[in-house]
Amino acid sequence: MENNLECELLAIPDVKLLTPKKFGDQRGFFIETFSAWKHGEHGISNDFVQDNISFSRIGTLRGLHYQLKYPQAKLVSVVQGAVLDVAVDIRVGSPWFGHSISAVLSDENHCQLYVPEGFAHGFCVLSDTALFSYKCSDFYHPEDDGGILWCDPALGVDWGDITPILSEKDKTAYLPLAETPEDLLPKYKL
Repeated sequence: MENNLECELLAIPDVKLLTPKKFGDQRGFFIETFSAWKHGEHGISNDFVQDNISFSRIGTLRGLHYQLKYPQAKLVSVVQGAVLDVAVDIRVGSPWFGHSISAVLSDENHCQLYVPEGFAHGFCVLSDTALFSYKCSDFYHPEDDGGILWCDPALGVDWGDITPILSEKDKTAYLPLAETPEDLLPKYKL
């Protein structure tokens, strides 16, 4: 069986940009969005236990979130619309600590971003609306919800020329990465 899932290597090797093959004709198209075998050949072997979809309007920025005691790897994509998706390595001791990766995910490019455990994750909606889909390797635990300030200049994230629409928590609850106590951050594992 041919693996028709393309995988682009990024500046942080643990984060992967994937593009599934699109099969189409005059009727429409078909895309295989997940295959344990095909994704596994690219080093994604998580047991995903929860799927989520969020709907957001243009300018909505969600992030940068993570869980510490119940870390989640995520495989994210966009069903409708377009987003700027961002992953930040917040693993203490990682050679990429504080570095970010961003990619535009859309219903046109069908790209997926694999965000491993130990990363803060967020996205900003670029289109009028967006349906954002993500598979998670652990369940959501509200008591374990953590985050990094979305606009921390040290992270180097270019969110574009937007005035973001933020939740109260994303506006006020999180600190820049350098001010976040190390005991509230994941540790890098070799």
